[in-house]
Amino acid sequence: MLYRENGQFKTSYRADQQIFPILQDRIAVLLLFVVAFAVVPALASDYLFRALLIPFLIMALAALGVNVLVGYCGQISLGSGAFMAVGAYGAYNFFVRVPNMPLVPALILGGVCATLFGILFGLPSLRVKGLYLAVATLAAQFFSDWMFLRINWLTANSASGSVTAGNLQVFGIPIESAISKYWFCLVILTVIALLVKNLVRSAIGREWMAIRDMDVAAAVIGIRPMYAKLSAFAVSSFIIGMAGALWGFVYLGTWEPGAFSVDQSFRLLFMVIIGGMGSVMGSFFGAAFIVLLPILLSNMLPAIASVFGITVSIVTVSHAELIIFGALIVWFLIVEPHGLARLWSTGKQKLRLWPFPH
Repeated sequence: MLYRENGQFKTSYRADQQIFPILQDRIAVLLLFVVAFAVVPALASDYLFRALLIPFLIMALAALGVNVLVGYCGQISLGSGAFMAVGAYGAYNFFVRVPNMPLVPALILGGVCATLFGILFGLPSLRVKGLYLAVATLAAQFFSDWMFLRINWLTANSASGSVTAGNLQVFGIPIESAISKYWFCLVILTVIALLVKNLVRSAIGREWMAIRDMDVAAAVIGIRPMYAKLSAFAVSSFIIGMAGALWGFVYLGTWEPGAFSVDQSFRLLFMVIIGGMGSVMGSFFGAAFIVLLPILLSNMLPAIASVFGITVSIVTVSHAELIIFGALIVWFLIVEPHGLARLWSTGKQKLRLWPFPH
């Protein structure tokens, strides 16, 4: 009964088209913001910030960018790790080569570099799609690995490609402690998530979804496939590039090209598939599943084994973690192929119609 819409009347188009049209949703989002910005920083430990919360926020941002391209526009991409690498190294070069370059503009310029890189490797989407497009975007991954290992200028003449970003400040406030890094990532994620939520509800978002559902029919009704596909690559690459810059600057501090390997691309794609394609909320669910679950399993398995008097090695725990993690992914794909976001929306819909859901 707490999620019914009785008495909530819309008297204008603006009220009917708002992001959260139901009052209970607006209250829940407001409470979520209070918890995220005030309660969590007051209660979480330094370990939780560095091991769980900061990686979750950055990976949720990257998954959001992948969801724009894969979920909303239907263009399969396996080059997300390359876009993260371009964003990270692009931001690093602006940060260290331009005197007194502020952190936020450097991150934005890193995202712009990733945008140009994404558009370049998005050009094959004008001719191919499906598995062929996935292989074409996979070339971006191998090209970025070669580029950052062989072109020393991009890595400040580091032979191994390893670089370090330090002395981070925003408006004179140092971004060094775990809680300051958490707040910084949270603000960026909140702003970009709201922008993406509005963007996919706009005309360009509807063009993306039309291309995803049937590109031939979309072209017949006047949608330009070239503009829609390349704009999706541009927006997606910018967001992923920003996430890559945050991953390098805020989370790692020191990184090399191996930090953005093809494994990272697959992880981001799994986040979108498990969380739910074509859903902003699904990006958060997928990031939570991929980032938090392995850490929880690694801590729970030894405790469970000790209850039965079994002593397991670290290697056994890591192998069991991978087996359970893979089995859970397969189980979720079989039980709910549309992702965790579909389970969330189905539960909300049943609450709206309770006690007679159908």
